[in-house]
Amino acid sequence: MKFCWTTIKVTNMEKSLRFYQEIVGLPVNRHFGMGTDMEIAFLGEGETQVELIYNKGVNEANLGKDISLGFEVASIDEMMSSVKEKGIAVHSGPFQPNPHVKFFYVTDPDGLKIQFVENM
Repeated sequence: MKFCWTTIKVTNMEKSLRFYQEIVGLPVNRHFGMGTDMEIAFLGEGETQVELIYNKGVNEANLGKDISLGFEVASIDEMMSSVKEKGIAVHSGPFQPNPHVKFFYVTDPDGLKIQFVENM
């Protein structure tokens, strides 16, 4: 068995696509409509992806406050500078719980916590 994707219901597909492409750096793998009211996009390379689902009739995302998605980066300092330059506020951090890892959080357009982590 392998882990395929994480599904995130979003309230604005355009904003969410821009965030996951420009901030997180995930390329769009597939993007398609389901009728006139729904869009689905899969982002990422490799076997695990992020699936975004937009339903025109839904104006609220139901996200758990204790859930986050983590993405490894080469440099926390460079990533923090990059997100700030793009107008994304740092939610919390940076944290360095031990000499081997450093991380911080931002939130996506619907408030889901996104963690950027540097393994040192």
